[in-house]
Amino acid sequence: MSYYKKVLIIFSIFVTTIIRKSILEKDEPKFEKIVTTDCVIFGFEDGVLKVLLIERNDHPFEGWWALPGFFVEEHESIDEAAQRILHIYTGLKDIFLEQFYTFGSVNRHPQRRIITVAYYAMIRLKQGRALLPSSPDVKRAVWCPISEVPQLGFDHNEIFEKSLQKIKRRLGYQPLAFELLPEKFTLSQLQTVYEAVLNKKLDKRNFRKKMLNYGILKTLNEKQKGVSFRAAAYYKLDRRKFNSLFQKELSL
Repeated sequence: MSYYKKVLIIFSIFVTTIIRKSILEKDEPKFEKIVTTDCVIFGFEDGVLKVLLIERNDHPFEGWWALPGFFVEEHESIDEAAQRILHIYTGLKDIFLEQFYTFGSVNRHPQRRIITVAYYAMIRLKQGRALLPSSPDVKRAVWCPISEVPQLGFDHNEIFEKSLQKIKRRLGYQPLAFELLPEKFTLSQLQTVYEAVLNKKLDKRNFRKKMLNYGILKTLNEKQKGVSFRAAAYYKLDRRKFNSLFQKELSL
């Protein structure tokens, strides 16, 4: 085989390789995606279930109320991002957050394709514990009664409603209601939490009977003080017994 034929064969192989690579790259799907996290934080105060909202100070939806949420940075996990964003947007830190859904509708963000991973938490509200945003993207953060949640930015109303349905379903088989109460509580306080989350009135006699019959409450040798009515006894959740007994939902 002559030198020129060898060169021609090598050149043909080279051109064929380039063409195949070009075709593969052309056919390969290009999907640029950005990931954010959004947090739905529930708290209970004065007999009212509340959700944590921020007033945005950045486009889009500047001046709108929204859930605390922002972009996941390249160097961090999604869980780490959720904790970071919650802290700089509200001042809250070291909150146990649980993923509950991923929202990826094509047009959920007005500027680009963004997928968000949503988290929820239920926490005790402590008197004097102020919400202190440190990000310029947030004007203020507030606890809003769930019955007064306004039109939120992005698809955050959908995220909020999804999280609310989630905690209603989980209320029976996880001690979520107890996360909203002080460590010691009365049966009336416990019932108020259930009614606030479920958004319905419960029969007082039946509720107390069921809760006591389950054997998940420890009676404390302590009663309310400084009340004008008959002082009620305090109780505490027996978390070990709760976890061992309830593999299916409570019937309330």
